[in-house]
Amino acid sequence: MPRVLYITTDGLRPDALEAAHTPHFQALMREGAYTLTARSVWPSITLPCHMSLFHSLPPERHGVLSNTYVPMARSVPGLFEALKQAGKRSGMFYSWEPLRDVARPLCLSVSKLIAYEHNPEVSDQKVVSAALPYLRSSELDFTFLYLGSVDEVGHLAGWMSPAYLRQVEHLDDLLGQVVEALPGDTVLLVMSDHGGHLRMHGTEHPEDMTVPFMAWGPGVPRNQPIAEPMSLLELAPTVAQLLGVAPEPVWEGRALRLR
Repeated sequence: MPRVLYITTDGLRPDALEAAHTPHFQALMREGAYTLTARSVWPSITLPCHMSLFHSLPPERHGVLSNTYVPMARSVPGLFEALKQAGKRSGMFYSWEPLRDVARPLCLSVSKLIAYEHNPEVSDQKVVSAALPYLRSSELDFTFLYLGSVDEVGHLAGWMSPAYLRQVEHLDDLLGQVVEALPGDTVLLVMSDHGGHLRMHGTEHPEDMTVPFMAWGPGVPRNQPIAEPMSLLELAPTVAQLLGVAPEPVWEGRALRLR
């Protein structure tokens, strides 16, 4: 049974992977399965998107419509709860505190918040550095790693601006550090929560709603475009399938055929 690492690249547009120098992202696509036309959810905002990623439900079902968490009117177990019930050990490493609500209490073996410093050159590196010992140790079955600096630079300087593309290249360097550290039994999944345009996101504009997804690791086909439609809702059932865990019956996404 493999281990799984999932990385959110907050605010990363797929076209930035061609506009910037991104050798590590390009290697994931050559050596794995990928799509550059996956769909976000509306509103394409960070917390609603992550609730959809980890609960396989659209915002109108999980009820989080802004970056303020509200409990579901009718609770649905998320990915972390399903993995805990199956005896799997999960961890998350992140820099944006509202993400703590994507996992219910007592579901995580490791949770490390590295408070965002509004320094794009430093904050994501600190999150990666905190996660690397756990990634190397095989201690966790599933790890969630959140990298948020590209989104911040998008808001400050504009999506696809020179500063934004430089930050994408910094993100690519961090991805290289992570891949180098991974044991051979780890499947890596990378996905953005949303894109962006001008200095904003949150709309149904194609630049906000189109995101990349990549899968890489043992058993994943090489250089394989994913032809089937994909959205954020596929992340949780795909992770569950890779780890041999039954998806929650009420999840609305489906597991991708990656192996």
